[in-house]
Amino acid sequence: MSNRDEEGAPTRRRGAALENAITGAAWDVLLEHGYNGFTYEAIAARAGTSKPVLYRRWPQREDLLIATLTRYWRPLGIPDTGSLRQDALTLLRTVNAERGSTVILLRIHLADYFRETGTDFSDLRDRLLPADRTPPFAQLVDRAAARGELTDVPRSARVVNLPFDLVRHDMLMTMGAVPDETIVDIVDTVWLPLLGLSPHATHAGH
Repeated sequence: MSNRDEEGAPTRRRGAALENAITGAAWDVLLEHGYNGFTYEAIAARAGTSKPVLYRRWPQREDLLIATLTRYWRPLGIPDTGSLRQDALTLLRTVNAERGSTVILLRIHLADYFRETGTDFSDLRDRLLPADRTPPFAQLVDRAAARGELTDVPRSARVVNLPFDLVRHDMLMTMGAVPDETIVDIVDTVWLPLLGLSPHATHAGH
């Protein structure tokens, strides 16, 4: 199906322009109707194209879902302030501001997807992130060890990623943003002591 240019002549979308139109329409359908309403028919109608166009690019509905989420679930920038504490606070505040509403919406709208596939939000996040990408908090810990702020010893992924897991838990429990004092508490009273650091020793920059 074609659009029209400024003079009213038909124009045919191709390549990236067409795919962006489809994934944009798919995102809108997902947020409005959830996974149950995430159908080729609804998405094609919203994008102004046909179902065969969608099937040629994404033979399975899950393929189109992952392509759509990949477009809108952009990797976060990793802060580098020179302080592990300040890096962690900055990253969590960014997650809180930029990802909070998306995490909640996806958890609600993809509930049927998780039930159907037997997966969970963590599995989905792993699929959306590049396979060779080091998780954000692992990058912060590696940098801190490289500059001598932390001892360079093996640490479990659960400990390293704990701040994000706790913030996400609070988002989902309250269905809203996490208070800043909670973010500070997670970093200062839970995470830094687990890593063997005193928050008072890294308090500069709060």
